Amino acid sequence: MAEKPPKGMVTVEQIAGFNAVIDARAPAEFADDHLPGAVSMPVLDDEQRARVGTMYKQVSAFEAKKLGAALVARNIADHIERHLLDKPKAWRPLVYCWRGGQRSGAFSHVLREIGWDAQRLQGGYKAWRRHVVEHLAQLPDTFGFRVVSGATGSGKSRLLEALAARGGQVLHLERLAAHKGSVLGELPGEAQPSQKAFESRLLGELSALDPKRPVFVEAESRKIGRLQVPDALLAAIRAAPALRLEATLPARVAFLLRDYDYAVADPAWLVERIGHLGGLHSRDTLERWRALAAARDFHALVEELLTRHYDPLYERSQAKNYRSFETAARYATERLDDGTLGGIAAEILATEG
Repeated sequence: MAEKPPKGMVTVEQIAGFNAVIDARAPAEFADDHLPGAVSMPVLDDEQRARVGTMYKQVSAFEAKKLGAALVARNIADHIERHLLDKPKAWRPLVYCWRGGQRSGAFSHVLREIGWDAQRLQGGYKAWRRHVVEHLAQLPDTFGFRVVSGATGSGKSRLLEALAARGGQVLHLERLAAHKGSVLGELPGEAQPSQKAFESRLLGELSALDPKRPVFVEAESRKIGRLQVPDALLAAIRAAPALRLEATLPARVAFLLRDYDYAVADPAWLVERIGHLGGLHSRDTLERWRALAAARDFHALVEELLTRHYDPLYERSQAKNYRSFETAARYATERLDDGTLGGIAAEILATEG
């Protein structure tokens, strides 16, 4: 039987049901990762935290605590004035910091003295992080995944969206990772989350799924951009039954020119990204591809990238990593517009239940 947390504290398993989740850590800590739905109300900002830490090491703990107390009190007062004066007495916030210690303790104490039933997360963010790691090692095995495979440019992500729009359960890893999964996969104006934030997002998505229904997921490599798919999830996906979207080369070229319209609008960016294929292709090949990009001959460039780079890579990786690749149900198409993908999604759902 789990030990009951001290008064004024709750465990990670008890975090549901609060009106707000307040992250009392510094903004940089919050940006790296935070509890789902949390709002940032730092009791020390990044510069203040550094000042107090330096004083603690170079002067004394006593002097650091005096400075820290003054800054914390001022910041808590500011948060209350800016964000909390309209909250009713029944409002119930959860407050956490790094370990569930002084920063969240100070904030929750003030809130409780006002009259709100503020609770503190026992163990703080570190407890949440342990929870994420433990559950991502266990949850994937509880689902029946259906792996959507297909060569680059087959519209796999759009098919996932079409499945979701028709009531299918979908785990969209590339959306969670903010990356399309290839050397050209960076999204304009959108940075990838940290690895920790990606895993928190993953846990949130998995926790909302029904294990009794199939979950459609795209066949991914171990890494999506700079982020790594957790081992247990990757193993569960690679062992799952697959279905294969087989689009013609002209359809794939046309789809990619639409889907990567931001890339073809910036030939200089495209030329730079082609450089990342160095070591995989000859210097002459890379120079020809750069020349095609500079000349804006994107149709020829995309066709060559598919036939000479992505397709051979896809065949090797899928056959090696996905057990059901050869026996996968095939869905052939000469078009990759929304209507066609919607029809394929409906057919898949009728077959897969």
